[in-house]
Amino acid sequence: METEATAEALLAAGNEAMLEAAFRTGDFATAEETLNEARAVAEKAGDRASEAAALDRLGMLMHFRQLDENVAHADTGAEEALFQRALTIRREIADLAGAADSLFGIGLVHQVFSEDWDTAMPYYWEALALAEQHAGPLTRSEVHRHIGFYYLVADVQPERALFHLQTSHDLRAEHGDERWIPGGTVALGEALVATGRRDEGVRRMREAVQQARDAGLRPERIAWIEQSLTEAEADGGAGTNPKAGPEAEAGTGSEAGNDAAAEETGR
Repeated sequence: METEATAEALLAAGNEAMLEAAFRTGDFATAEETLNEARAVAEKAGDRASEAAALDRLGMLMHFRQLDENVAHADTGAEEALFQRALTIRREIADLAGAADSLFGIGLVHQVFSEDWDTAMPYYWEALALAEQHAGPLTRSEVHRHIGFYYLVADVQPERALFHLQTSHDLRAEHGDERWIPGGTVALGEALVATGRRDEGVRRMREAVQQARDAGLRPERIAWIEQSLTEAEADGGAGTNPKAGPEAEAGTGSEAGNDAAAEETGR
């Protein structure tokens, strides 16, 4: 159907605009407008798959935008509701790859804004089971990443953290978008430092700084990676950033916490 193709095209354009805003420009207006249009077109056409995808992307856009603002004042209920609505539709239409994305988004809300790993992890584990069978490399990378940070900062098991963060890094490289790769490289460096392989970890962090500069990432993202490197070089620790946000990944609301948070979600 022409309307379905239009919804799909709008989704692709909106998602790209969202990522460009998150990683490079900070301006989410075009992305929000395009994704809302995709949602309206899909609803009118009865295209439930595209409707769910638009809801999911609007949830992620809200997540990115709230990381740029004061995390302590984030509207977590509204963000989770978008992911939950997308998940409901995706379960009903048996979109298993899409369900993995939406489960991951729900996990993010609890991990990032409340540092509530106990609530987040069942969503992450279910997302991982679905993603490994049905989803592409980026979704799989994101889920492995956050499970890796769980083992790095919550249930501390550095070798398990390294496994998941190495997997996440490799999947980002497979995905091939240069905007995602520096965050995977610095996280891998932090895990290597945590396992006692400091020199290798610091080398990876230096690599991540250069990757971020080469990709033209926002100054805040580059600064977060540089901070991780500085801390690792200074004391051999894994740095405070994973804790500060699991990366936003579970931010704290402070300016530094927001920067760290933005990088970890990777999203």
